[in-house]
Amino acid sequence: MSEVYAERRVRLRDRCGAAGSPAALVSRPANVRYLTGGSPAGAVLLLGPDDDVLLCPTLPGGDPADGRVDEVLRQLVLPAGGGDPAVAAVEFARKSGADALAVEEHHLTVARHRAMGSVAPGLRLADLACAVEQLRIVKDEDEIASLRIAAEIADQALGELLESILVGRTERHLALELERRLVDHGADGPAFATSVATGPHSGRAGHRPTDRRVEEGDFLSVCLGANYRGYRCEIGRTFVIGTTPADWQIELYDLVFAAQRAGREALAPGAEYRDVDRAARQILAAAGHGDTTTPLTGHGVGLEIREDPQLAPAAMGKLDACVPVTVEPGVHLPGRGGVRIDDTLVVRQEADGGPELLTITTKELLAL
Repeated sequence: MSEVYAERRVRLRDRCGAAGSPAALVSRPANVRYLTGGSPAGAVLLLGPDDDVLLCPTLPGGDPADGRVDEVLRQLVLPAGGGDPAVAAVEFARKSGADALAVEEHHLTVARHRAMGSVAPGLRLADLACAVEQLRIVKDEDEIASLRIAAEIADQALGELLESILVGRTERHLALELERRLVDHGADGPAFATSVATGPHSGRAGHRPTDRRVEEGDFLSVCLGANYRGYRCEIGRTFVIGTTPADWQIELYDLVFAAQRAGREALAPGAEYRDVDRAARQILAAAGHGDTTTPLTGHGVGLEIREDPQLAPAAMGKLDACVPVTVEPGVHLPGRGGVRIDDTLVVRQEADGGPELLTITTKELLAL
């Protein structure tokens, strides 16, 4: 993997050089991990004109979930009380002869940026912007393999939950059980806080589990994901508890299912981000649910659970092959509940079979 990380750093260095910055400082943990293989707490990566160095406030290692740093990368451990690694990196860049340094201004606080500028007033600090995030959008096959395993783990955890008795249990209890099952099946942990929503809570995006107990006839919406070797997936399903679904539940479920299918079918290299959103959203809007839908149909996933691209009405840009995204339309009816269906897929060429579905738990409306 050393060659992979080295090649990523070369791509970033070339981009910075073309913009007039011979050196770059990467401080966002996910970006550090993308370029080095690991993200020790507090570490920053300095890409110099001739050499790269990872500056750490403590010895690398710690939590295995932070990954293993590329062994060929030079690492500098600051002494105890050595201060902010980002500030130390600026001084390091100045001594190496750099006259400009690109930094991730969107990640730095004003105070930290000011401290960095004070130690090397002659060094011009430029904005690296989201250059690393843009490099991360298209995944290589090793990254996709990790996402595929994460999806398998999430599918297993959800499948086991569906075989258990649910009536009378609280949303909070079910969420904790799902997160335990993720770890039992090999995840480093949940990709995000698991959402379990019942009855009037169902279908609500980002619902935080409460002590409400599952009741007969409820809609049950579940959204979870696994973190495997740093890569995060997402799956969401909606079920009915303990009885034949009511007519309104079947109608609403079929509507969201149709919207989700339209969004999935719109995924193709060259497709506009907003066109994927429109494919799903127009089905819901035509049925009168334009005001009860979520602000976006999906988003990228990878080292973070929400990455670019954003599949939203105003999003600009086109999909590439090998970009993993979610497609997750939903409708929530206040006081009644609703439906969310969420899959993680990888954009593929039509010649390669079209979008690759990673999360395969059934989307049939089951009565549990």
